[in-house]
Amino acid sequence: MQFDESIIRNVVAQVLAEVGKAPPVTSGFKGRYGIFDCADEAVRAAREAFEKLSERTIEDRKRIIDHIRQISIDQKVELGTMEMNETKIGKLAHKIEKLELLGRKTPGVEFLRSEVFSGDHGLAVIEHAPFGVIGCITPVTHSLPTITGNAVNMIAGGNTLVVNPHPSGKKVAVEGVRRFNKAIYDDLGIDNLICVIAEPTLESADLIFHHRDVAMICVTGGPAVARAALNSGKKAVVAGPGNPPVVVDETADLDRAARSIIQGGGYDNNLLCIAEKEVFVVNSVFDELMRAMERAGAVRLNASEIDRLTSVAITEVGDPGKTKQVAAKEFIGQDAAVLARAAGKNISSDVELVFGETDEHNPFVPVEQMMPFIPFVRCHDVDEAIQKAKYYEHGFRHTAIIHSNNVRNMSKMGRIMDTTLFVKNGPSPAALGVGGEGYISFSIATPTGEGVTTPLTFTRERRCSLIDDLCILGHPAKG
Repeated sequence: MQFDESIIRNVVAQVLAEVGKAPPVTSGFKGRYGIFDCADEAVRAAREAFEKLSERTIEDRKRIIDHIRQISIDQKVELGTMEMNETKIGKLAHKIEKLELLGRKTPGVEFLRSEVFSGDHGLAVIEHAPFGVIGCITPVTHSLPTITGNAVNMIAGGNTLVVNPHPSGKKVAVEGVRRFNKAIYDDLGIDNLICVIAEPTLESADLIFHHRDVAMICVTGGPAVARAALNSGKKAVVAGPGNPPVVVDETADLDRAARSIIQGGGYDNNLLCIAEKEVFVVNSVFDELMRAMERAGAVRLNASEIDRLTSVAITEVGDPGKTKQVAAKEFIGQDAAVLARAAGKNISSDVELVFGETDEHNPFVPVEQMMPFIPFVRCHDVDEAIQKAKYYEHGFRHTAIIHSNNVRNMSKMGRIMDTTLFVKNGPSPAALGVGGEGYISFSIATPTGEGVTTPLTFTRERRCSLIDDLCILGHPAKG
């Protein structure tokens, strides 16, 4: 019997492809600077870039990252303005500042470390290796800043990435990625370390999630996309929702607490997932804290104004009988003056935050509203305040804040809340090193437990063992 060799070759190639062992196909993506309409092409280009990056040194990774940092810092005004004009949410000054913060404070190759175990039976070295191509979903709230932080973290770990940005932030994502890749290519000759889908869709996200050459998923977004990532069958790092509560007890420095609540809750019009969303205050200091808020520059809304604002800024979605309350899209990330007008009050455009007293059943308390109005709820004592904070944080274990000079109250709340970030006597951004200690990332993985992501988040452990040699202390084991 005669066999057609070409048929055999085709069958072998098909089998190899199906088991994930087909040789890489070089398709000439140089000069694209990471911009793709086709998700499959983007992943293939990122895979080629990963192979090239794998041949480079840690020092080369640092040079690559330095280009990303420098562009984020030097071009922050232009790129921040571009993001503000496209998304139309938040504050321009904070768009600009976020790019600089991510450029300066995102951890890089300095976070990589090896561990060594030495003893009678030789030496074991644990190193951190890359996964490969990482698929990323980024939010409209921080489109380019999230890409910046992810790129620094992931490339420091030796990976490349493919980004499916939020459609409302795609233009600035594309332009930022183009600039990053061009600078890297001009210096080191590697293109497409960061790839972005120019016209992102749910279909392109799904293809990235399930592509054979995507080794890992990183999602920064809402519950639906988080569930999709967790169901992808791949390792997923998921930055999920938050509804950060604040507790203020009777020992707090109330003026400091007020300034902190305004600084954190008003930052970028409350778009940060870590931002103060609702405040539970011990009754004995409630009225004085409200006065402190006004002294610090926030504007108080009365009960009827709050009712009017609630009726338009919180809406219901879902099928009949299965609806839930959510923030109305047209008010997310808008200025405090816009919210005040909706409530029937005219205030200065310089006001960062509006606030007012509500009970715990007002929708602004349970809903992650992402707008600069914060409800304040009276509580009998600190125990009630902490319990309400626990309840309305919804078990996200994301972020919680307390203002207190009582160490036991701080400790009690920390244990009960069990959140990834816990801030004491400061604004929420301090938890990310902005006015506090530590480092920054806008991918804060609470559902999957990695916390504030670093380069190590995107690596896998490899152990290399040498048996009965290179132990130069003591005497080697016998036998």
